[in-house]
Amino acid sequence: MFRVTSILVMGLLSQSEGMAQGYGYYDLAIDGAVTKTWKAGQILVQPKAGLPAAEFEKIVKGHQGKVAEKIGNLPVHIISVPDHAEEAVVRALSKNPHIEFAELDMDHEMSTTPNDPLFGSAWHLPKIQVPTAWDVANAAGITIAILDTGVEASHPDLANQMVPGVNAVDSGADTSDIESHGTQVAGSAAAAFNNGVGVAGIAGNAKIMPVRITNRTDGVASTSDITRGLNWAADNGADVANISYAVSGSSSVTTAAQYMRGKGGVVVVAAGNSGIDPGYADNQYMITVSATGGDDVKAGWSNYGAVVDVAAPGVSIQTTSVGGSYAAVSGTSFASPVTAGVVALIQSANLKLTPDQVEKVLESSADKVSGVDFDPNYGYGRINAAAAVQLAINTTAVDSQAPTASITSPSGGSVVSGIASVAVNAADNVAVSQVSLFANGKLVGTDTTAPYQFSWDTGAVANGNVSLTATATDAAGNNGSAASVTVSVQNLIQANLKIADLTPPAVTISNPVNGAKVKGVVGVSVAANDDVAIAKVQLSIDGKLMAVTTNKTLSYNWNTKKAAVGNHTIQAVAIDTANNTANISIQVSK
Repeated sequence: MFRVTSILVMGLLSQSEGMAQGYGYYDLAIDGAVTKTWKAGQILVQPKAGLPAAEFEKIVKGHQGKVAEKIGNLPVHIISVPDHAEEAVVRALSKNPHIEFAELDMDHEMSTTPNDPLFGSAWHLPKIQVPTAWDVANAAGITIAILDTGVEASHPDLANQMVPGVNAVDSGADTSDIESHGTQVAGSAAAAFNNGVGVAGIAGNAKIMPVRITNRTDGVASTSDITRGLNWAADNGADVANISYAVSGSSSVTTAAQYMRGKGGVVVVAAGNSGIDPGYADNQYMITVSATGGDDVKAGWSNYGAVVDVAAPGVSIQTTSVGGSYAAVSGTSFASPVTAGVVALIQSANLKLTPDQVEKVLESSADKVSGVDFDPNYGYGRINAAAAVQLAINTTAVDSQAPTASITSPSGGSVVSGIASVAVNAADNVAVSQVSLFANGKLVGTDTTAPYQFSWDTGAVANGNVSLTATATDAAGNNGSAASVTVSVQNLIQANLKIADLTPPAVTISNPVNGAKVKGVVGVSVAANDDVAIAKVQLSIDGKLMAVTTNKTLSYNWNTKKAAVGNHTIQAVAIDTANNTANISIQVSK
């Protein structure tokens, strides 16, 4: 969510205030951008498909983590970790070959401000030819989920469109608008038309499903709550989900968007209002929208880049607001629901279209305002509602082409043991929805996000030759199978013989030395060795965990400028794979 006039100041707290509310902090960017925050004490992690739950819990526990929650039907887990260790644990887990991704549970700030509330010219409707589109489609029967600060259900321009929603933060029923932004977003997408009241939304006959993703009065929402809300919307019949937050780069939200696509829904998100190219590649599971003005030029504050799919009006958009009022608002927060409304018109014009076909119709029908097919400022163009619904009606081709798949690793004849990594390539003329891996005909796991990778527990089968096969499925339900690959499983069989590793590891701190006087930024160097294998090395200063690694060596830059004058204790702990522990402590002074 984006507030143009306050993008540099909205939601800033002192570090002590932030920690008291349970939020961690990034360092403030040199250019003065908004301080980025995340939830302290938890991260988001997705294991590779097929990894046994016990193995996943073991990996997480090895980094002082604990599985706290699996988000809905998604493979994304919330992991509890020690406060201040979130970044270190994310880095360590991201290197594990059996982890699909690990990311901080980021906060996403809102930054939209109403302009003059008397500015009532709905210029954007004729600009994208919505009145002409209404002659053909009006979004009747389509449900748009508004993932935001809630929606004022009693607003006279929204009341007749409301359907039950959820508070994704606490799983409750309170979806009232805590900040006003959600009501403004809902009206941009689907305020009632032809009712003689107020304004008209793009999809004025669509239903509005309020999914409140924050209980904070400043509108800030966490990645986990957005992910949970999107999973709920997908499971409860939403055809379109609008997220007016810049979440295109989140792996967790992407997993939820992939899940919704698999159920036939489309996810539309805001590009963001920092006026930058965030450097993200195209997200094939979300439609990311930049903002334009009445002159069809990208707004200076709108983000841009390869991640942008289309552009839409986002300047002085007349819409509903709290208290039964109206306001003219600006931001990609409103370009996004304007686009979501057009998506709803497309869906109502042709109910047989797949989500991929809906996106293709939206992009193919857009006006090429820059004169080229794709422009990082506008994606595939500024949306055109009339052209989109007409193209939707004329799109009758049924996807009957099956995807292709091949197992690229391990190769045939390979010897495998323990938890084996398996990689599958898959492609389709439209899009692959999921890939499933089988060992001797038994399902190992299903991966919904490319690259398609699996962690196969070879201990679940007997030693000997095993046939691996894979099946790729597209959105139309077409299946394509990979040629089988035969591998040899050779797990060690110990007949009543267990050789215990009782030897603890060795750990040293080479810099600084014991008794040293320190100042400025000090490089702390730790090294560990073991007769079998090191599982983890961790570093603490004055009892506070500062860094964790699964490597034998650990380096950490300690900024002593923030440390009190006096003595300080540096402690290193090494743990081997048998859970034997060694530690060393030194004293330094400032």
